[in-house]
Amino acid sequence: MKKVITFLFLVSFGFTHAQQAFTGKGDVKVNVGANLQDGGSGIQGSVDFGLGENFSFGFVANYLLGVDNYNGFYHSGTTLYNDYKPDFSERFDAKARINANLSSVIGVKQLDVYPGLSLGLHNFGGHVGGRYFFTDGFGVFTEIGFPIAKYSNNNDVFDHLNNQATFSLGASFNL
Repeated sequence: MKKVITFLFLVSFGFTHAQQAFTGKGDVKVNVGANLQDGGSGIQGSVDFGLGENFSFGFVANYLLGVDNYNGFYHSGTTLYNDYKPDFSERFDAKARINANLSSVIGVKQLDVYPGLSLGLHNFGGHVGGRYFFTDGFGVFTEIGFPIAKYSNNNDVFDHLNNQATFSLGASFNL
């Protein structure tokens, strides 16, 4: 019972003492977390720079640590793949992105909801995310990314890895 009371106190303290999630021009946010998707999981890191009250640009990079190996014939081809593993270029993706930061629009200073667009090594896509800051320098984030236009024609076994919907969550820091 003591642990439950302590946990509830910490959660309520975090929500009552939460800080502003996005301050606008000059604001710098760094996100580090887990990337989850079909066929693999990995890490994601991103940085966003505030350009105006509701606008930021940034960069995001993903690397898949755990990927399902492929066995069999791909697309009814003649090549048999036996325990085939993706190489670095199939596991890694980097993107430049722009965001519309909506914390001032929705009226909750501690919560930054940010839809945006990204242009990466494997596709042109979009994302929707949210950050909640417990203190001035620390918060949590979650983000869903999705491709809009793919640069490949899915002829390679692992083209799908960076051309699908992804879910990320982790820690967010204010620099």
